[in-house]
Amino acid sequence: MKKKDLINAISQRSGMGKGDSENALNAVIACISDLLSQGDSIVLPGFASISVKERAARTGRNPSTGQPLNIPASKIVSFKAGSKLKEVINA
Repeated sequence: MKKKDLINAISQRSGMGKGDSENALNAVIACISDLLSQGDSIVLPGFASISVKERAARTGRNPSTGQPLNIPASKIVSFKAGSKLKEVINA
């Protein structure tokens, strides 16, 4: 599903126009991005928990040459599905 398809689905389910649905989706995406960039986590009970975790620096290997290379520390987004989402997926 692409963003345009998601906007259409939101519009159909909510009764909002496509323009309003797109604005709502963009606002949600912007809020989630802002919160995660500030180090906050988002908990949507039953749906998911989204947070930022630190990944330590480590040594990897170049697959074509086998030479070791340093992989710097970074931040990653962690998504943990909630119980209701798991039930819907496994039904």
